Amino acid sequence: MEKMELPKRYEAKEIEGKWYQYWLDNGYFHSVPDDREPYTVVIPPPNVTGVLHMGHMLNNTIQDVLVRRARMQGKNACWVPGTDHASIATEAKVVKLLAEQGIKKSAIGREKFLEHAFAWKEKYGGTILEQLKKLGASCDWDRTRFTMEPALSEAVIDVFIDLHKKGLVYRDFRMVNWDPVALTAVSDEEVMHKEVNSKLIHVRYRVEGTDEFLTIATTRPETIPGDTAVAVHPEDPRYAHLKGKNVIVPLVERPVPVIFDDYVDREFGTGALKVTPAHDTNDHEIGKRHKLEVIDTLEPNGTMSAAAQFCVGEDRFVARKKITRMLEEAGHVVKVEDIVNKIGVSERTDAVIEPRLSLQWFVKMGEMAKPALDVVMSGEVKLHPQKFTNTYRHWMENVRDWCISRQLWWGQQIPAWYNEAGDVAVCKTESEAIAQFTSAGQSTKGIRQDEDVMDTWFSSWLWPISVFDGFEDPENAEIKYYYPTNDLVTAPEILFFWVARMIMAGLEYRKEVPFKNVYLTGIVRDKQGRKMSKSLGNSPDPIELIQKFGADGVRVGMLLTSPAGNDLPFDESLCEQGRNFSNKIWNAFRLVQGFTVSDIPQPASSEAACAWMRSRISRATAEIDGLYAQFRISEALMATYKLVWDDLCSWYLESIKPAFVDGVAAPIDRTTYNASIALFEDVMKLLHPFMPFLTEELWSHLNERKGPKDALIIAQWPKSGTGDPKLEAEMQHAFDLVTAVRNTRNERSMSPKEALALQVKGATPLGEATQALVRKLANVSAIEPVAAAGAGSISFLVGTTEYAADLGENVDSEAERKKAEEELKYAKGFLASVEKKLSNERFVSGAPPQVLEIERKKKADAEAKIKAIEERLAVLG
Repeated sequence: MEKMELPKRYEAKEIEGKWYQYWLDNGYFHSVPDDREPYTVVIPPPNVTGVLHMGHMLNNTIQDVLVRRARMQGKNACWVPGTDHASIATEAKVVKLLAEQGIKKSAIGREKFLEHAFAWKEKYGGTILEQLKKLGASCDWDRTRFTMEPALSEAVIDVFIDLHKKGLVYRDFRMVNWDPVALTAVSDEEVMHKEVNSKLIHVRYRVEGTDEFLTIATTRPETIPGDTAVAVHPEDPRYAHLKGKNVIVPLVERPVPVIFDDYVDREFGTGALKVTPAHDTNDHEIGKRHKLEVIDTLEPNGTMSAAAQFCVGEDRFVARKKITRMLEEAGHVVKVEDIVNKIGVSERTDAVIEPRLSLQWFVKMGEMAKPALDVVMSGEVKLHPQKFTNTYRHWMENVRDWCISRQLWWGQQIPAWYNEAGDVAVCKTESEAIAQFTSAGQSTKGIRQDEDVMDTWFSSWLWPISVFDGFEDPENAEIKYYYPTNDLVTAPEILFFWVARMIMAGLEYRKEVPFKNVYLTGIVRDKQGRKMSKSLGNSPDPIELIQKFGADGVRVGMLLTSPAGNDLPFDESLCEQGRNFSNKIWNAFRLVQGFTVSDIPQPASSEAACAWMRSRISRATAEIDGLYAQFRISEALMATYKLVWDDLCSWYLESIKPAFVDGVAAPIDRTTYNASIALFEDVMKLLHPFMPFLTEELWSHLNERKGPKDALIIAQWPKSGTGDPKLEAEMQHAFDLVTAVRNTRNERSMSPKEALALQVKGATPLGEATQALVRKLANVSAIEPVAAAGAGSISFLVGTTEYAADLGENVDSEAERKKAEEELKYAKGFLASVEKKLSNERFVSGAPPQVLEIERKKKADAEAKIKAIEERLAVLG
């Protein structure tokens, strides 16, 4: 086959487009059930509104690495892509879009609004999936799903109805987290807590009919008009005389009772607590116990209601300042403190959450949480890294019921129907509701469907089942083949939002866990340690990074410093390192491709180098396989990186490279050339999951490929093995000797063209082939065994073997003596530290045998080194 010369530079953009289209055209990403072992991954569906950010890049690179490797292992790899309808985020975008056209959501009604929302989704919804293709994601795009497509929506509705029948879904008037911007309830997990600077206002309430005052402290004075009691601890002697008394609520001048409740912490503040049942979860519980009136002083949009009597219609934060001034003017403020406190904000809108009493739908979590906890604690589902197991357990043991209703239109509408009397029927259609009401002897007049939709997470918790239509047909061939899936890659912050709930749904509806392993990525941070975000403007555009450094460069850059569960300190220089790695490999192959091949005998040094590289690949494959098994993906990349950079591109190529004769490269023997191509092929296989584009391009040049069946993407993963440890040790000794000779020359400004004769004290561990390699790489004329180094020689150790280089007149005895004395001082210090460790009884009795063996070897090596240096000093005089 005639070689096609590679361009001097690796042009990522052109090559990436070519190969991605080739992979698509040949259906490598597509999977159908067959007799192979399945390997299934479902993508964490990104928001349909979204564009690619750095977190997506990290997450999807890891998924693609796992999927590509599984495909090369001969498994039937199926990576299911899709998007999430993202109720709050998408509805907000569509509402904003309509407002720009002068259209109000309420004016056009639900049906028209949903038409606009679906049109928006069709126009913009596929952006993020198209961007993933630029990264090289090998998803089965034919399987792309959307959480609001008809089949998946049907599954959500069926599950709601089923859980309601089982008593696990219920409706209740309870305190919920209210988002005044999105105008909807959100679950506890969608509330983020952050510290803010606040004012703690100490306000006095007059005891009715007296000149006595009770002082309370609050950060929310705007809720004072909603106070319906002041609570104190029943055993607090300061307030025992107030039993049966009232206090007057400032401004509104409403008498309310002093109540006694164990909830109050008498050590905190004044020991007196204002009770506002409509606007605080704990106050609401106190209010229920004492049958207090509930006065709602806030509208759903966060403005003051008519019941507040003051600042009606004004925003809550404006009202907070105004009411504080009013209280000061009326003489009710005792003092104001500056404090730092935590507030809850909506994850989606960043609005400050208001506790609000509301009639909502909930899922009982306790019953489903226990089996979902058991499978993680038993290891049936493994979390990587394991440290998240305790976090998971804490949450599952303290789980609260899940509020699943949202006051939105974009989403699956709750399948609940009400008649004019307020009775409820949970079913799919109005006709079924009429039948239920009739059967129960209830009115069938004024029937209407619940206006709310279900929480987006209520659709995505079904994802591993619904993407294979496991609710529509629980016995279909696909769900039986692909479920349970293998590995899930996601972020720790949705361990409970999504992972725990998927486990619950899997156990409830398939009696099987939905996946076996959960790989939890870290957070991508900038150089200052800040989380990357749009608001901070510290997040690079991933597509621009790909254009600048190539997809492979960015993939490597993302994974170089991203161990599971640990944050990734991202810097563009990492991507530059990835690109440099691409160029290193490209140039290494260009070097091999440029060799002139001849039918000449293979030199012994090249034969040894080929055998050594085969052994390195075999042993490195075993190491890399072990790291994959432990989900140490970053370390698997680093092991591959070192194999390529240090072993293949450095020592191996240098070892086999033909010498230059009269300025012209000598030919290479065919045996070594063919072996080099085979070694390159194995290395390309190991590298392919990390750098798919570069490796597929080089693969096409390494050998003649006869068509789609010969593509690297489906080539067989290399076999691991024990290699040849004896040969590797011998070769390593040779490389260390070469380095030592080169250092000896450099330190004395000697020309590398000047041949050196070496002496070895005693026997050398090098055979004829490896000695030939040293002679070639270090320009050594001979390696002669001697009893002792002669005058004019400079000694050095390689391991425990003492060598000497005959430098003749180039030796500066004084400088050599000084250098040897420094080495001796260091060696003795090192020996002392090892002896100290070995004389420690606790260490010796507790350390594993292999650790003790390593320490004893260190001691023996240090002693041999000291002896050799002392002998060298004796020769130097």
